[in-house]
Amino acid sequence: MMDYLLPFTKGGKTMEPSGKLGPANWEITAFSFGCDYIGDTVTVRVTRDWLAKCAWYLKYKTNVTRQSGQKIDKAIKQRIDKCLGPDCPLVAKYREKLMEEEFGKK
Repeated sequence: MMDYLLPFTKGGKTMEPSGKLGPANWEITAFSFGCDYIGDTVTVRVTRDWLAKCAWYLKYKTNVTRQSGQKIDKAIKQRIDKCLGPDCPLVAKYREKLMEEEFGKK
């Protein structure tokens, strides 16, 4: 599985996640919403060490890439092509929102 640490903004500066960022006061959180890029509902999980994962990306895009020869529904294939994967701004935005809630907006 692919974990991705996405850049975030803090105090108007773009920051790269690092070990310097303290852990959250919770173990894991998830949020489901309609993704405008693929036109489907996705669930984004963020763990206490700020790793963000999109369940739709992990289920469809990474599995299809690894398993060539697998039959894919035409509608899913079109969505796979539109999925931004680790570069998805919706995943980054959700993680950033959680960081602001956890550490406060400065």
